Amino acid sequence: MTIATSTRLADGRELIYFDDGAHAKSHSAHDTRPLDARSEENTGELRYDALTGDWVAVAAHRQTRTYLPPADQCPLCPTTGANLSEIPDSAYDVAVFENRFPSLGPAVGAITANPAWGTMGRAFGRCEVVAFTPEHTGSFAGLSEERARTVIDAWAHRTQALSALPGVKQVFPFENRGQDIGVTLHHPHGQIYAYSYVPPRSEVMAAAARKFYDAHNGTATLLGDIVAKESESGERMIAQGEHFSAYVPFAAHMPLEIHLTPHRHVPDFAALNDAERDELAVMYLDVLRRLDNLYETPPHTLRPGTRHRWIPCCVRPAVSIWSSPHQDGPPTSSNSWQAQKPPWAPSSMTPLRNRWLPCCDAPPDPSPRKQIWYEPVH
Repeated sequence: MTIATSTRLADGRELIYFDDGAHAKSHSAHDTRPLDARSEENTGELRYDALTGDWVAVAAHRQTRTYLPPADQCPLCPTTGANLSEIPDSAYDVAVFENRFPSLGPAVGAITANPAWGTMGRAFGRCEVVAFTPEHTGSFAGLSEERARTVIDAWAHRTQALSALPGVKQVFPFENRGQDIGVTLHHPHGQIYAYSYVPPRSEVMAAAARKFYDAHNGTATLLGDIVAKESESGERMIAQGEHFSAYVPFAAHMPLEIHLTPHRHVPDFAALNDAERDELAVMYLDVLRRLDNLYETPPHTLRPGTRHRWIPCCVRPAVSIWSSPHQDGPPTSSNSWQAQKPPWAPSSMTPLRNRWLPCCDAPPDPSPRKQIWYEPVH
């Protein structure tokens, strides 16, 4: 069981250390930076887009956020005498803290129930940063299985805590990797957004899941049916374990898209048991390393999980973990299938368990930021 230790930064934001293993480490260092106290009055603005049904966050204060600093000034590295970072300790395993320049929050609460054109309000919610490692270079794929398991426990801890905040409708952990997709820090890290609304794509997915569930009189779920069919087909199956399956979806939207799905239906990360979290750490690393073998520095968005009652948890690209709240049981057995290598594929591409990855017979989008950046942060 991962041990969590909570403290406060100089401006009042929460910082939580998550230690590898079952023994807590000492985290006694204090943040000595001369920061002004954080105020809920600095919460940004939400504006309702009547054309799409989406809420748009207007956060002018983010223009002053840290942008690609040199390694010796990284805010996610452990604090040194020359670099007073966001993490006061001289060493840590995994750290989670409230974003100093959030799109949502720090105030929390309920948004307008029936918005229309011209509706605006406060950008209620919470934005947190997850530092995967104290090392400045590397990626999630380079973590040990023990460290990956610690990150998963941190995701579960924060999903449960943020879901309990007033007005929060969806909790969304994700990782943007690569400067092309818009990251502003090179240090391996992810983020967690707690929304005061359900984004339109999630609403569409939730409606589809509910429609399927009702059509089968509560005897089957959409996600369970999809996993069973993908497993039986085997055409796009990449890896299967006792608790999870990783596959390229039948209707993949991206040149690189993998869904990593639990066999047991659960509402969110916090509901995964220890055995499921152990296997998830292994399979998640395996999938990421396969992707890293395709490109030297693949820009991507990883969506490790979201929390909402009727939503199969998360979406593409490049790796998604899905879950939904009804029924237990593993998918059926899979068949193998040999696909043809696409003509545009690099010479270094190798087959992954009888399947060439990526799955689409079209070249990757030359401007991935345009195609990917739209969805992770609404």
